[in-house]
Amino acid sequence: MTPEGQALLLEGTAELGLKLTAEQVGGFARLLALLTESSAQMNLTALREERDILLKHFVDSLTVLLGEWLDRPAQGGPLRVLDLGTGAGFPALPLALVRPDLQMVPMDATRKKVEFVERAAQALGLAQVHPLVGRAETLGRDPQQRESYDRVVTRAVAALPVLAELALPFLRTGGLLIAQKGPILPEELEAGTRAAAEVGGAVRAVEPFSLPVADDARTLVVMEKTAPTPDRYPRREGVPGRKPLFWQAT
Repeated sequence: MTPEGQALLLEGTAELGLKLTAEQVGGFARLLALLTESSAQMNLTALREERDILLKHFVDSLTVLLGEWLDRPAQGGPLRVLDLGTGAGFPALPLALVRPDLQMVPMDATRKKVEFVERAAQALGLAQVHPLVGRAETLGRDPQQRESYDRVVTRAVAALPVLAELALPFLRTGGLLIAQKGPILPEELEAGTRAAAEVGGAVRAVEPFSLPVADDARTLVVMEKTAPTPDRYPRREGVPGRKPLFWQAT
């Protein structure tokens, strides 16, 4: 990481109310090097410039901490957090660097990406990160995974009604889905609200904000798991994306 990059990382995280330690800055520098090196070989991310990776991957991942939705539950103990559709490890790896108390499970259907996340976690000494390969439609029906998480985080994965169907089955009752999105259209929010109710949840917060430094429009959408998800959800592989509940994408 260049000195300019380090200054940019510190500026962006400071705007989120975070004060990185020297050790954490070093972790982000190593993650940047690992991502850059591996992306040249296997196309993990379309972003190549240091500034873009620092702001649009690292800082953007940490915006999930806004609103303190990842605080510990009242009964204490570490939160078990599923990163659904983690890709190259976002937001899971940046979160793990600044919140070592979280038990992170980055999940993706693409094996090469999950293998990179596993290698990166080992290289960074993130023993609390446990990557998982598979599709949400399948793992959401696995008794070992279904209704076993305190939080699900997603970053730019899908429309809200699709996220509700894919993510809420993983949550315990009282757990939260924290979806990192761009600007939200009223039609998507309405469909997402109806879909959440259908699969045992409710929208609790819609929080627009700007990405630090870059000022790009972002939104956090928080859904709470209010009741067990009906057995018929999630539907079989591919169906939630092709036929989202209550939503006709244009």
